[in-house]
Amino acid sequence: MKFYLGCIFFFVSVTSSLWGQDLLPPIYNHKIFEYNAASQNWGVTVNQNGELFVANSQGLLYYNGEEWILNRLPNNTIVRSVVSIGNKIYTGSYEEFGYWTKNQVGLFEYTSLTHLIEDHEFTNEEFWQIVPFGDAIIFRSFSTIYHYKNNRITVWDTDQVITNVTIHNNEVLVSASNIGLFRFQNEKLVPVNDNALLTNKAVIDVIPFQDGLLVGTKLHGCFLLKDGKFTVWDEEINNVLRQYQLNKMLPLDSGEIAFGTIKNGIYLYHQKNKKTKNLNRETGLQNNTVLSMTQFKEQLWVGLDNGLDRIRINTPLSYFTDHSGALGTVYDMAINDSVLYLGSNTGIYFFENNALRFVEGSQGHVWDLETMDGDLLAGHNTGTFKVRGDVLEKISPIAGGYQWVRVPEQQNTFLQGTYTGIAKYTRDSNTSWRVDRIKKISFPVKQLCFEDDYVLWGAHPYKGLFRFKLNETYDEIIETQEFGPDVIPNDYNIKLYNIKNQIVVQSEGTWYKYDPILKKIAIFKEFEPYNFEELISHNGDFFWFNDNEGDKEISFTDLKDNTIFISEPNLQERLVPDAKNIFALNDSIYYLTLSDGFARINLSQLNETLDRFSLPTPTLQYFKDKEHSYDINVEHIEIPFGRSQDIVLQIAAPSLIRPRYYYELSGAKTQSSYLDKGAITFQNLPHGDYLLSIFTVGMNNKKSSPKLVSFEITPPWYLSKVSLVVYFLAFVGLILLVRLYNRRKLERRHNKLKQQLERERAEHIANLEKEKLAKEIRLKQKELASTTMNMAKKNQLILELKNILLMNKDKFGSQQRYRSFMKKLEGSINEDKDWKNFELNFKELHDDFFENLLSQFPNLTPKDLKLCAYLKMNLSSKEIAPLMAITIRGVEIHRYRLRKKLGIDSSQNLSNFLIKFK
Repeated sequence: MKFYLGCIFFFVSVTSSLWGQDLLPPIYNHKIFEYNAASQNWGVTVNQNGELFVANSQGLLYYNGEEWILNRLPNNTIVRSVVSIGNKIYTGSYEEFGYWTKNQVGLFEYTSLTHLIEDHEFTNEEFWQIVPFGDAIIFRSFSTIYHYKNNRITVWDTDQVITNVTIHNNEVLVSASNIGLFRFQNEKLVPVNDNALLTNKAVIDVIPFQDGLLVGTKLHGCFLLKDGKFTVWDEEINNVLRQYQLNKMLPLDSGEIAFGTIKNGIYLYHQKNKKTKNLNRETGLQNNTVLSMTQFKEQLWVGLDNGLDRIRINTPLSYFTDHSGALGTVYDMAINDSVLYLGSNTGIYFFENNALRFVEGSQGHVWDLETMDGDLLAGHNTGTFKVRGDVLEKISPIAGGYQWVRVPEQQNTFLQGTYTGIAKYTRDSNTSWRVDRIKKISFPVKQLCFEDDYVLWGAHPYKGLFRFKLNETYDEIIETQEFGPDVIPNDYNIKLYNIKNQIVVQSEGTWYKYDPILKKIAIFKEFEPYNFEELISHNGDFFWFNDNEGDKEISFTDLKDNTIFISEPNLQERLVPDAKNIFALNDSIYYLTLSDGFARINLSQLNETLDRFSLPTPTLQYFKDKEHSYDINVEHIEIPFGRSQDIVLQIAAPSLIRPRYYYELSGAKTQSSYLDKGAITFQNLPHGDYLLSIFTVGMNNKKSSPKLVSFEITPPWYLSKVSLVVYFLAFVGLILLVRLYNRRKLERRHNKLKQQLERERAEHIANLEKEKLAKEIRLKQKELASTTMNMAKKNQLILELKNILLMNKDKFGSQQRYRSFMKKLEGSINEDKDWKNFELNFKELHDDFFENLLSQFPNLTPKDLKLCAYLKMNLSSKEIAPLMAITIRGVEIHRYRLRKKLGIDSSQNLSNFLIKFK
């Protein structure tokens, strides 16, 4: 089971130690620069949640455990009195009184009650006291009492200066200055029995006490009213109160009475044992003038003339503090002959008659105090001393006594680490000590522990870890083994312990142990949860650890299920690294060394208190964004998206000192974290619903019941309901537009397809016509070619006949007949009818060929045109010769001449030219 002392205020009473040292509860100072208001705090009150309200010279000061807030009155006057009743905070000021209530966003608003006063005028009155009286409220000034009930105010005038009002046995008791104590009956002051003892004594406060009343006066101490009689109270405490001027009295739940004085702070008087503790500036208060006090559970809030203080009363953790600075840092403690001794960096001290005394001659640094065989020995930087009362006896000149360790199986032999090696201490029969240096070692040894009878481990302050083997007489080292950086991470400031017969070492925060079987250093798994924590003390079963890296909490554990965590701010601030030590008086009482004294811890009382403690659920103080604060009393908070970029909320647990928190955010975004402060900030959360669960946290993540905060970040305007309707309508309109567009597109497509079809149809007809025309052209070409070939064959035949006739000219009987026949053959070859048919067919195929040719080459003859036509038809010279009735040679000569007329060089083909000519 684990506990967390930092969250606890329910502690049982502290008894005085048997040595009489002045052990005081922890005091927490709240300075002016912390709460940012005036120095004087005239009244203090706490509501049921632990929230503090202070009557300050600048207004009503409010503290929720996380934040100080100053609330000013409309007329900016000094607040002289304050009291919390229900959900209202009543305050009194100059010619003004009323109450404050928290509004829906967590801020306090003021309501004045003075307008209810009828037929009465203020006479420079200030209201110094507010007292609940049944279901009524009494406001007191020095001259008048105002009774507020059922929204009506009744004025009770007196002729006396009123210094106090007390409610006792359902009666209003009024203290009149220098006269005594009176009852208010029928709007008149009636003396309470015989007031003779109070004559000429200024009554300052009255409290219930032992079935009677304790009446406190300013300069004459206290008087007890019991069974109708006034008697002088305890003379011992009265002498103190007379000297330091009593100002306030407060009965505490523990049975103590807190007396606040003007000149010397607070006196805590215990009624049973008649003992008194004084808390003043020398013991931790900020100021000796106490103006107000109030108790909340185990906290005593004190309003001072300069600041505010909070005192933990009835705590099992108490302190002795040397505010003079003479004591310095305490390194060790020991008891000898029922006297508590302190060893510090300035010398040796002890308590005598509740006072700290210095042992003369002990100036210097004391490292170790040990009681061995009835003698108190002190390891000092100049040597080692035996302390007897306030007398020192030097028993060793060897400088720097660090630590003693008893030699196994020997009662009277000890070893001590020193600045220059190891010393051996032996006590003889006549109780004197003999000291010898152990040979073969000359370097500093700060820590020692035995592995077995003759194997000793030593830690050098700066240069690592050593394992020594001693001879049988323990006066010489016969073997040395060094463990350096190759074995452990760092050889500086190594810590060395023997834990349950195991050699345990800490280096750079990590725990190791020596394995004697493998003869090497290995990780010490049992201590892994305590890496980077310092082991202050142990007895083999229970261990004291201190977290140097985190919040410096101290833990007391058996390494199993039982662990107590002490996280107390006053303690954490005064712990000194590498100088902490714990001295066990018994199984319950422990003393812890501090930088300016020591602390006393009562574990059994602490366990009893912690068993009854439960963590309080945190409260929500405010919820706001950069522009607006939200109602914290509603079940669900709505935040516009435009203001949700920075959301800040504050939680508090006013009943705790320095509480820790944990929160879990679930919803559109999940997030969780631990907090040391009560402010939670969310940035740029997406819109949606969220549930925030907030816990106060004890040690080991033990959590309280959660405070649940439900909130919603509304969608941005473009995702609002109206926008969604608009989007829907726009979507429907878009669909209609798309349909209309598609319909028109379909119509356009249909028309386009129709046009395309018509175009394709026209193209098809054109193609058919083109094909028909091409077919006709091909037919014409065939006809032309056929005609041409027929002409060529005919002419070829005629030419052959002509040649035959030429060859048989002599056989003709008549030359006339021969010539006639030859003439007819010549006429058949040059017949114009054949050419005209050819020309007609040719022009049908090659329209405008002759015209274009003549337009470019006008000097061409008809015979040239014939040759061009034949060449365009791609006829060879052999085929052309019969058509023109000339020889092939004649065709070639004609072609040559035509080439010149056309301006074509020999490299260009004449037929190709005419074929391509248009």
